[in-house]
Amino acid sequence: MPDRRWRQRARAIQTRWMLAAVVVSVLSSCMVGPDYQRPALPSPAVFRDTTAPAVPPDPASLGDLQWFEVFKDEQLQALIQTALIANYDLRDAVARVNEARANLGITRSEQFPTIAASADMTTVRLSRNGLTPVPASADRDRTVGSVVLHLLSFEIDVWGRLRRATEAARAQVLAAEDTRQAVLTTLVSDVATAYFDLLEQDKELEIAQRTLASRQDSLRLIQVRQQGGIATLLEVRQAEQLVYSAAAIIPDTARLIEQTENQIRLLLGQSPGEVPRGQPLTAQAQPPDVPPGLPSALLERRPDLRGSRSILVI
Repeated sequence: MPDRRWRQRARAIQTRWMLAAVVVSVLSSCMVGPDYQRPALPSPAVFRDTTAPAVPPDPASLGDLQWFEVFKDEQLQALIQTALIANYDLRDAVARVNEARANLGITRSEQFPTIAASADMTTVRLSRNGLTPVPASADRDRTVGSVVLHLLSFEIDVWGRLRRATEAARAQVLAAEDTRQAVLTTLVSDVATAYFDLLEQDKELEIAQRTLASRQDSLRLIQVRQQGGIATLLEVRQAEQLVYSAAAIIPDTARLIEQTENQIRLLLGQSPGEVPRGQPLTAQAQPPDVPPGLPSALLERRPDLRGSRSILVI
């Protein structure tokens, strides 16, 4: 008889364990998911180029340089620093990062119980002439206080909905941060490109002015020769045409300079106006050379690609 009861109890325990295992497996199969797994994409170590060395000289040096290490012009550095502070696109990107972080805090808080507290305090003054008179030496005021904690709501995250929502919000933060980095990189590139274009246009204007002065001198010389009977009227007209052509280039170049200055001022978040120059174009420090055969893994440093990968997690 005891053996029979022991066997029945063992079967009951075994049945309970089997039911528990079935419930756990069912619940786990209903979890929100699955987790994001980055696909394996094998890439070659270097570009297909027989002339490129198998091992680049220093593949990480160019990617690791900061913008102020590449651009040595102090005036250009001042313009970039101003753009990093006042550019509206960058401000908007920073605001989106702060918004994503706030949404992450809100979403994460849903995993925890919502608790509220209330406090109450009441003061009653007793009468000295009541049924129970208060002695003259005793205090007539009676203060009663209470503090109450309320558990408003709490959701047990059985299916993983809240955990997945938190993971998505965290991925949104990473994507917003990568977008901010992409805007920052693009901004520095746009300011530097426009600045060097401006220096190039200044050089073109200087060349155009020297060309005009030279052709004007040639025109005066030909006019003197024509007065002396050595040059013909046709040569004078040809020299005048060269002067007119050189003079027409100057206003167009000046217009391009104003447009480039306005573009730079727009990137700086300022009204159109003049832009101060630093070193001339010929005195600018040369950036480091890009070695051939860079590994394609450097593409993973691009913030736009990192942002796209963060969005895939969502």
